[in-house]
Amino acid sequence: MGGIAITGIAETTPTRRADKGLHELVVEAALAACADAGIGPEEIDGIVTDGVVMPTTVPHDFVAAQLGASRGFDAALSYGGAGTTAAPMLAEMAIASGRATNVLCYFGVDWGTRTGGPYAFHDLYPAKLAYEKPYGFNAQPTYFALWARRYMHELGLREEHLAALCVAQRENALAHGGGQTSAPLTRDDYFASRMIAEPLRVPDCCLISDGAGAFVMTSRERALDAPRPPVHVLATGYAAEPTSGEDVFTQGPDLLTLPAVRAAADQALGRAGIGIGDVDFAEVYDCFSISCLMQIEDLGFCAKGEAGPLALAGETRIGGRLPVNTHGGLMSYSYLLGVEHVIEAVRQLRGDGGGAQVAGAEIGLVGGLSPPDYGVLVLGR
Repeated sequence: MGGIAITGIAETTPTRRADKGLHELVVEAALAACADAGIGPEEIDGIVTDGVVMPTTVPHDFVAAQLGASRGFDAALSYGGAGTTAAPMLAEMAIASGRATNVLCYFGVDWGTRTGGPYAFHDLYPAKLAYEKPYGFNAQPTYFALWARRYMHELGLREEHLAALCVAQRENALAHGGGQTSAPLTRDDYFASRMIAEPLRVPDCCLISDGAGAFVMTSRERALDAPRPPVHVLATGYAAEPTSGEDVFTQGPDLLTLPAVRAAADQALGRAGIGIGDVDFAEVYDCFSISCLMQIEDLGFCAKGEAGPLALAGETRIGGRLPVNTHGGLMSYSYLLGVEHVIEAVRQLRGDGGGAQVAGAEIGLVGGLSPPDYGVLVLGR
């Protein structure tokens, strides 16, 4: 058979502020993912995560020690959404080479309780501290508001387009259940909400969360013995622009295109032997509404400038032509930088989507954004 499958998934309860520390949340998710896969935690012999956030906050050796797992493979890639989404690429290498049998990927954040939260992340880059933060680019909403305003100027994006995506994802979250938000969102609610960084309002922005998620991968042959239906990794794609974190968001030659998105998508779709039209649903990294719309276009689901009208026509809802973020995404479910997108894609392909289940879902695509990097994961039943 070849290839690998995801056999176990788990996440902690989405919340703004958890009553446990991040280390405990990660271990809780990892243990639950192993149980879902039908293996003991000591059977994990490989760990992969992103390469920036987890290794410095909840290191691999700590997690392995709590699981009683002896690692034969240990690796990390990129950071945040791109690193987690592309993690199966590393797992497949380990399993195919015989260096590991059961590979765990985990990710978590405590940005709901940590001082500075995600706003402190870009302090890693001296140029941003010196040349951007003092002049107003002091948090992620201002970066993405810049993209949205330019998009409006160049391609005719309207506030109604942003509203349509936000409303659809809130509907998905409420139908799915279990997310961090429980209040409905209407179009009128959207336009009455507080402006954060013009033109982005509160619903356009991701939630702030504490939590963790994890998933277990093994060979397709071994996956046949798993207690839950295995979800097959059809392909992965990973690409990065030739730029650094110092320059992302503001210094690119074209603010309306994310080149790594199309490159990673082309890799993944080519390796899976399918076209973009074969995808039944997409879980797209939606730190902000504008970034989600841009990725829908750059992934190839529609032409540039057409994602907003697509959302306005209701096509991103459950039952639409392209259901997007069936759990509600980062804007209405929780903000764990994309691990919950992978988990939701597995739920959908298992048929466990509840009220947000996409009927007849056979193939799902997960897109993970971490500028200048991007990861694409194509999963199938």
